[in-house]
Amino acid sequence: MTKRLTTLTLAALMGTAALPAFAQSKGDITLGFGIHSVTPDGSNSRTTAGLIDVDANIRPTLTAEYFIADRLGVELLVAWPFEHDINLVGTGEVAKTKHLPPTLSLQYHFTNQSNFTPFVGAGLNYTYFFDDRGVGPLAGTAVDLDDSWGYALHAGVDYAFNEHGSLRADIRYIDIETDVKIGGAPVGKVKIDPWVFGVAYVHKF
Repeated sequence: MTKRLTTLTLAALMGTAALPAFAQSKGDITLGFGIHSVTPDGSNSRTTAGLIDVDANIRPTLTAEYFIADRLGVELLVAWPFEHDINLVGTGEVAKTKHLPPTLSLQYHFTNQSNFTPFVGAGLNYTYFFDDRGVGPLAGTAVDLDDSWGYALHAGVDYAFNEHGSLRADIRYIDIETDVKIGGAPVGKVKIDPWVFGVAYVHKF
């Protein structure tokens, strides 16, 4: 009988240890401190000035998520300003720009029996462009990129190493398109549409 009780106790303890260590409940708040790369999808945008290509850039990021229900959270992504080189295919770098891409997403975190917790999300992105300027052949020429609204998709996984802390790897796709003017004249729309790859430390309060 004692042996049976001991076996049942050990099984219960093992079952408890296998429960997700980073389960999210209604009212929880998490903060994520990470680094992300905004990587345009690589397709060139055709404008009246020619084909435009935008380079990738890496910056620190911050996320805050509030759980409106168990496993369901609303997340805000903010970042240090990203800076991109803008290239005219066949000519080289012709402009630079900076942008802030705050993104608000609704996210669902799956339950499982391990410390790995995958999640998916979707939401809205607003991209604010600033400090646009011409360089190289366009040095001294006014360059202007309009702000952008678009959808955003998000997926990733958290690995919990204790009740409050986890490491996150994630990927986003953000719909960013901007109307461009050179010297005050519209030249067309540039599609940035980046994949955003990153890692972060996430702390639950």
